[in-house]
Amino acid sequence: MILSRGGYLIREGFRSIKTHGFMSFASVTIIMACLIIMGSVTLLSVNIDALIKELESQNEIVAFVDDTIEDPAEAAALGSALLAVDNVESVEFVTREDAMDSFMSKYDEGLMEGIDASVFRHRFVIHLTDIAYMGYTKAALEAVPGIAKVNAHLEYASAFVTLRNIVTAVSLVLTVILVFVSVFIMSNTIKLTTFGRREEIAIMKMVGATNSFIRLPFVVEGLALGVMGGVLAFVAEWALYGVVTARVMGTLSGSIITEGLVNLIPFGTLALPVLICFVGVGVLVGVFGGVNAIRNYLKV
Repeated sequence: MILSRGGYLIREGFRSIKTHGFMSFASVTIIMACLIIMGSVTLLSVNIDALIKELESQNEIVAFVDDTIEDPAEAAALGSALLAVDNVESVEFVTREDAMDSFMSKYDEGLMEGIDASVFRHRFVIHLTDIAYMGYTKAALEAVPGIAKVNAHLEYASAFVTLRNIVTAVSLVLTVILVFVSVFIMSNTIKLTTFGRREEIAIMKMVGATNSFIRLPFVVEGLALGVMGGVLAFVAEWALYGVVTARVMGTLSGSIITEGLVNLIPFGTLALPVLICFVGVGVLVGVFGGVNAIRNYLKV
């Protein structure tokens, strides 16, 4: 009996989608549009965050060994102390000779005539775990015995951190706004379909039908519309992402791409989380919109 009644209510929900075809189409279209906008903003944020992390990895700190330490082995031994400092991810030792060779490769050898490796210092190239704490890490590195000076681009680090925080905040705010807009529009769209059935709902209430019995078809309708909207939005987002990334990469110069300064994330690596998110949000919006749409009509 219960299964039979449940099947009837579910069929009523799907029948309502077919009966109110235009409004169902409008609901799915609205969900699709909101999800595509929300997904595009989120994917942009993910790519910008990945780009910032790549730039962070290239933002190095250079720690110079004190001139009194001549022996390369003794200087290299300081690496363990530097690596023990909080927020230090990796340490690379560079001898005086290597530093001179690197400098010579960038400038005219005539400028270096008569100069030997003794004018350079042993040094460590250091990468950080989080550049937000670069100032603190710089002070901690300078406190290590045997380190004379630490060069760090604090202004660049501050700019990267500010940009990352702005992107995260904007993405979060837009996502929340779009979710509320989706629920509001979806709810009002379903209300239009229920307006013509308000007398039917009132009669069902009068003959003793429970709120759950009346509400279930609308929940099923909202759920189905949400799933359809989420799946279609996912397909559209995949196609849109492919077109946009192809044009972006096509407009960038070859050197920027080959050097790895710009590396957009392939959609395939994000496909499953995006699909789950789209369908999940679509279901939540559809179900909540369906329940909210008939709330006033149940007060009979």
